[in-house]
Order: sequence, then C-alpha cells, then structure tokens
Amino acid sequence: MSNNKRSALGRGLSALLESAETDVTTRSSGANASTPTGVVGSVAVIPLEQIEPNPFQPRTEFKPEELKELSQSIKEQGIIQPITVRKLGYDKYQIISGERRFRASKLAGLEAIPAYIRVANDQGMLEMALVENIQRQDLNPIDVAISYKRLIEECSLTQEQLSERVGKNRTTVTNFVRLLKLPPEIQAALRDNRITMGHARAILGVDDIGHQLLLFKEILEKQLSVRDVEERARQASGKRSQRENQSASGSGRSATQQQFEYEKIRKVLSSHFSAKVQLSHQSDGSGKITIPFGSDEDLNRILELLNY
Repeated sequence: MSNNKRSALGRGLSALLESAETDVTTRSSGANASTPTGVVGSVAVIPLEQIEPNPFQPRTEFKPEELKELSQSIKEQGIIQPITVRKLGYDKYQIISGERRFRASKLAGLEAIPAYIRVANDQGMLEMALVENIQRQDLNPIDVAISYKRLIEECSLTQEQLSERVGKNRTTVTNFVRLLKLPPEIQAALRDNRITMGHARAILGVDDIGHQLLLFKEILEKQLSVRDVEERARQASGKRSQRENQSASGSGRSATQQQFEYEKIRKVLSSHFSAKVQLSHQSDGSGKITIPFGSDEDLNRILELLNY
C-alpha cells in the first residue's frame, strides 16, 4: 500500500482525492444505517464536535471579520461546498481542507457540516493541505513560503521535486523560500499586505539586516515603488563593494562619515531588538555587536527575532 500511496502523492492533490485507496467505504449500523458515513464519492453530514482542525494547516491567520462574513453567508445559504476530512477512527475526523468553512460554521451555530471523507497518512495530509492552500489566491506570500519549506523539510523534497508537485517553476519556489530569510518585522509587513512581494524580493538584494531594516522603514515612510527599492538596493550593494575595495586599498571614508554610518546601524539594531545594542569597529574593518538581555525570557525573545 505504501508504494502506491507514494505514487499518488507524486501526482498531487487531484490524484489523492481520486484514488480508491483513500476512500472510506463503511456505513453506519443500526437505526442510522441508511445514512452513509463515507461511501466512495459521497458526502456525509458530520457533527462538528467529531471534527478536529488540521495539524498541518499552512494558513496561520484567520481574520475574524472574514470569518464573520462567511458565517453570515452560511446562516443564509448554508454550506455550498463540503469540507474534506480524513477518518481517524470511530466517529473521529480531521480536516484536510476547508478549515475556514469549519470555523465559520461554528460561529453560525451549526451542529453538523457536510464533509467529503478520505483516508490519508500524515504526509498525504500535509501535502493535500499545503497544495490546496497554495492554490488559493488570498494566501499571503509568507504562508506560501512556510508551506514550501514544510514540504521540503517534512516530506524530504528537493526544490526541483517540490516545483513539480505544486506545478510551479523552480525559480518561483526559490523566491518564496528566500522570503523567510527576511527579519521578522519585514515578514509581518508582507503578511499584512503593508509591502508587496516585489518589495520584499528587492529588500533581499541587500545583504545585511541593518540596511534591510533601513530600506524597509523607508518604504513605509515614503511609499516607495518596487522599482525605487530595487534601485536603492543596487546603490547599497554598490556602496558596499566600494567600501570593501577602499578598505583593501587603504583609502577608506573619513572617520566622521564612517562613525555616522555605524551609529545609524546601531540605532536600527537597537530598535529592532528593543535593546541597547553596542557596536564597535576597528580600522581593519573587524568589529563586534553586543546585544544585552535581562533574563532568559528576554534572551528567548531575541533568539526568536533572529529566527533561531
């Protein structure tokens, strides 16, 4: 069974949902024997209390106002499209796709919901949930990036294999995954639509976190276009190369100018980490950054900002 399941996974979400191997074919017994609990290709009405969320859910944010709107629609029109679940055991199910509908149904006061029942292992669950969500137009770029990363790490896929699974070219996959290298506050801005993916990719053209944060703040303050950010990133990269060349030739900037730039970077880092960051540098270009912390909890906060 496992070899066949893997081949189905390789063909993506549609193959999994069409595979006879993943169908539940049992029926209820007794008084409710006429009601199917999961016949091939059928939909069953399942009590909400028997359904649990998908632990592999790639969507990390469900906006309350959108859930409220969907809930009102469900009150008026009912569930138009059944959710998809897998059967975990007797009277126990887990969502594969449709968690927004599930949550909104709870808000609407429903006691049961129509669901398409499947059987899937954890890898199948993960892939189905990720592929289904990736195909949604309203999924933000960070959640897409996290989904790609999870498929790579938890399903042991290469980026090439992943690109085949999700029907995207390898460059697209790479560009999304690179977004996770951005500082947390820039990722949050991208998730909240305060900047676009074009802005984020342009920021990645700058190597160091200090200049990335400076550029990010400039985007918000001056409403820079993607082209503006790309130009500033090129200028920053050019200046860095020039500084490296000057350092190598022994003809650097003036001490005052250099000190000003270091102080600007120190302030940005202090703001980012909410700590009094110390930055020292030597004439040969070496230096040290010190980030103080007041407790283990404070240290953990800083480590989270560093994606550690």
